[in-house]
Amino acid sequence: MTLAPDTPPRTKVVIVDDHPMVAEGIEAILETYDDLQVIGRLCNGRELVEQVETLAPDVILLDLNMPEINGLSATEMVLEKCPDTRILILSMHDSAEYISTAMSHGARGYILKDVPTDEIRLAIEAVMRGETYMCTGASASLEPNTADGREPLTSREQTILLQLASGKSNKEVAATLDISVRTVETHRKNIKRKLGISSTAGLTRYAMEHGVLQGTGVDL
Repeated sequence: MTLAPDTPPRTKVVIVDDHPMVAEGIEAILETYDDLQVIGRLCNGRELVEQVETLAPDVILLDLNMPEINGLSATEMVLEKCPDTRILILSMHDSAEYISTAMSHGARGYILKDVPTDEIRLAIEAVMRGETYMCTGASASLEPNTADGREPLTSREQTILLQLASGKSNKEVAATLDISVRTVETHRKNIKRKLGISSTAGLTRYAMEHGVLQGTGVDL
């Protein structure tokens, strides 16, 4: 007896958005494709971080502005646990600062929420092939960078800058990121050196002016 060829496994997708109607709409769209399977619909970054290892998704569609843990921090935490997971940011924000910050935190792509429904599938297919994906609107926002000669911040330094600018102490940042206070202090010195800033107030001002706090829910 001849066996039918194996059906390729479906791409497992998790949707993370604190607006239920948005998440339900995306799920309904993705479930129309035979090669995609939505295995989870979560409402904040903390749920994602806690459940990602159990769910083991191939792709995560992740909003930026969420309670508990925002999309930027969630991206970094998820990739520390599951480095092979592909994260696609699905956001209403089209500024270059949002997009570049998200990508520097490890996202594989950035899609605006007003894209045609078929484009979400194209983005998923692209990141599953190991590519990065930018929708047209996001690409247009990323104009050539007028470099000022400063050394760029690493992904970890950007995360710590976000924490510090949100008003957390070195000790609180260390507890949040599960690192030592001394490590936070070292990163803090490096951040100030790279940015040419000498005070915590200066770090907060820089974060506000350069969009580091955008999409985090922090109100300063």
